[in-house]
Amino acid sequence: MTEERSKDGPDLCGWLENGEHHLRQRVYYEDTDFSGVVYHARYLHFLERGRTDYLRCLGVEQRTLHTIDEEGLAFAVHHMDLKFIRPARMDDILEITTKTTRATGARMVLEQSISAAGVLLTTATVTVVVINKHGRARRMPDDLAATLLQAREDQA
Repeated sequence: MTEERSKDGPDLCGWLENGEHHLRQRVYYEDTDFSGVVYHARYLHFLERGRTDYLRCLGVEQRTLHTIDEEGLAFAVHHMDLKFIRPARMDDILEITTKTTRATGARMVLEQSISAAGVLLTTATVTVVVINKHGRARRMPDDLAATLLQAREDQA
């Protein structure tokens, strides 16, 4: 963890508003299939960027977590429920939102959505587990859990 918030600024890592993280991303040609519609697997990339920049905006630097103590710490997606509602298309500006719904022990649950021009495209519920450098479950440090819980409380 770091005491300072990200120096990347809102243009790179998005922003926090009412405990919810917002990130804008453009759909590029590489994200689409032959018809100009976003390929289904690319939504996972957009959601991952949302989760990563959410942590960054909370002041959590993942590269420093790997060496936080002798165990090391990393996050791994354990379970994900996705619902595809409408397709995104080339050149759309997507808004990825992320919020913590639960952070306990060795896991956290995040709710995410992707929209374009105010239209909901995709929703996801993501369960993330905390692991050590050997891939075994470990508890979150108290300060990290407090940061995630504070973000959740800010949403109320």
